[in-house]
Amino acid sequence: MQAIPAPDASVHDPLRRPVVATIAVVIRDDHLLLVRRANPPDVGRWGFPGGKIERGETIEQAAVRELAEETGVHGRACEVFTAVDAFDHDETGRLRHHFVLIAVRCAWESGEPHAADDALEARWFPLDAVDEATLALSLDVAEVARQGARLAGRGV
Repeated sequence: MQAIPAPDASVHDPLRRPVVATIAVVIRDDHLLLVRRANPPDVGRWGFPGGKIERGETIEQAAVRELAEETGVHGRACEVFTAVDAFDHDETGRLRHHFVLIAVRCAWESGEPHAADDALEARWFPLDAVDEATLALSLDVAEVARQGARLAGRGV
């Protein structure tokens, strides 16, 4: 496990609190929808479509909106099931951003993925591919995918 550098004093600044965001975990026919990230943290890595929750928007609404904006896929929010931390550090190890990502299992309703908004690519992966070492995943993607698959009644 990689050591995480200690946050600097500016992290305690109320204007630099963690950013709350949502991720949409969509499984269809034993395939998982992932996007290759265009922005930090984890530029170029594969992760779930998602983004910041807007003021007045529910977690579920944000997940469905971000899913459509990043991939063109339309889904229905089923359940909130976990949360993970995502840290963005600069080249010196200093913390730039701390995101709290709330995972929402979503059911696919329509559309085929295409990269839009903050995604470089968007596509379906076989569920068993999340454990392949050749797939450059963001931290915790494989574990969140396994949890989502279990909830959806699929195996990983």
